[in-house]
Amino acid sequence: MNKSELTAALAAKTGLNKKEAEKALNAVVEVITETLTAGEKVQIVGFGSFEIKDRPARTARNPRTNEEIEIAASKAPVFKAGKALKDTVNG
Repeated sequence: MNKSELTAALAAKTGLNKKEAEKALNAVVEVITETLTAGEKVQIVGFGSFEIKDRPARTARNPRTNEEIEIAASKAPVFKAGKALKDTVNG
């Protein structure tokens, strides 16, 4: 499902028109992004949580040239599904 299909499904579930549903979806994504950027965790009970994980710098090897390269430290957003979501998906 892509964003436009999600917007259409959201509109159908809520009774909003597609433009309003897209606006609401964009607002949710924006708030989650801003919260993660600020270093905070977002928890949606029954669904899951979004958080930032730090990835340390490391040395890797280029498989083509066998040359060692340095990979810089970075931050990665991660999603952890909640128990209710896992239970629903699994049956």
